[in-house]
Amino acid sequence: MSQVDPNVPPSGTGCVECDATGGWWFHLRRCAACGHVGCCDSSPSQHASAHAADTGHRIAQSYEPGEDWSWDYAAEQFGEGLQLAPPTSHPIAQPAPGPAGRVPADWQRHLH
Repeated sequence: MSQVDPNVPPSGTGCVECDATGGWWFHLRRCAACGHVGCCDSSPSQHASAHAADTGHRIAQSYEPGEDWSWDYAAEQFGEGLQLAPPTSHPIAQPAPGPAGRVPADWQRHLH
């Protein structure tokens, strides 16, 4: 299986697993092979890296507005310039951390 499929759309606007369980995230990462959107390693659940470990899909791209860098989990190095199917980020109106209404109040105080 190719590590990059430029035609596959993202799985949604937020972390698949966090959305299913009512969780929250700091930032989002999009799998370049299958489009899975997961939360970053600074997030409580670290679903993007878990997805990479579980599937062998080693490349994820930032799913944050204005960012185009990628991360290769196997090589542990950054890349840039991947051209993936739109949308290339979560909606701009969706806050980070997010989603709105699910970030615990004690974390929100640390962010302001």
